[in-house]
Amino acid sequence: MPPTTQLDPGFVFRPIPPLDNPIHLPFPALPSPLGPLELLAGTWNGTGFNTIWRPHFPSSPQDRFLELNLTTETLSFNPISGAIPNRGLLQEDMNMFGLTYMQQISDSSSGDGLHIEPGIWAAVPQTADPAEPPTVVRMASIPHGTTILAQGVASVANGGPALPDNNMIPFGIGGTPPPNGDFLPAAQTFTEMDLSVASTFRSLPPSGVTQDMVKNPNSILKAAISGQSIRSTTTLQVGTASTPVPGGGTANTAFLQGTTPNGGNANAAQVDATFWIETIVDPAGGPDALQLQYSQTVMLDFNGLRWPHITVATLRRSLPAPSHIALHAINPDADAGPRPSPGAAAS
Repeated sequence: MPPTTQLDPGFVFRPIPPLDNPIHLPFPALPSPLGPLELLAGTWNGTGFNTIWRPHFPSSPQDRFLELNLTTETLSFNPISGAIPNRGLLQEDMNMFGLTYMQQISDSSSGDGLHIEPGIWAAVPQTADPAEPPTVVRMASIPHGTTILAQGVASVANGGPALPDNNMIPFGIGGTPPPNGDFLPAAQTFTEMDLSVASTFRSLPPSGVTQDMVKNPNSILKAAISGQSIRSTTTLQVGTASTPVPGGGTANTAFLQGTTPNGGNANAAQVDATFWIETIVDPAGGPDALQLQYSQTVMLDFNGLRWPHITVATLRRSLPAPSHIALHAINPDADAGPRPSPGAAAS
């Protein structure tokens, strides 16, 4: 069984009492209640690249350590049976539809676990108060002591994705992230980013990690799709800042958050992530394949600076969603057998 946040096969959301104005298509132009999230269902496997500035104690002679990892990953999604009701006060009630997920990332050299993340993705219908278009939201728990709620928009386009450049250059809390063109001058201060400079405050870069990858972690995503024929791309772009969608944010334990504006031990202040679900044309004429790429930046605040923690990966779907769960996510009115007791239902 793939690692996942597994729901009981008999569990189906049913609001008590029923909503007066049920919404079954948060994204009306798409045939599934999951909207653009429908393609996520199943289990994905692949590889990626992780960069993280870790705080270093004692801060003298240096306050940080740069860790670089090539990674292997399993990411499993299961549609949630039934509609997820949300009761309104400023507008009519609405339904969301979603998937649970479990992410596991390990160091590809040692096999040591680096990250686990249980969570939920949900499709949110258009709302009147606040006045927002259909959106997608990701709710995640990270065992180090951080929870995130990242909301954003989805789009579908022909062809492959437009992958932006990114970088891990630190900058002042409250400042503006520097452009990639500032990498070389920044590396004179943060010498750990220059792989040609020996450092006891950087992990030994594993074989295959290049200076170009360190300068621009998204370059590994661009290399993965080079030469591929991509029929279409569904883009899910979410963040914890209240733009372009109000709401969202991060919450951290007291240890991470600290008690000063300098960022505590390692306060996860902001998360921005983009997921690209790509339909890949088989050059041999076989059926299309699904590929998932993502790029995520978590801003860790400590010692007065904001330190970008970047994770990227390219995954292929190896298993579809379990049919007993997918049935009710795609058709919320399908016969689900005996209704659950009130204690098992959501209100």
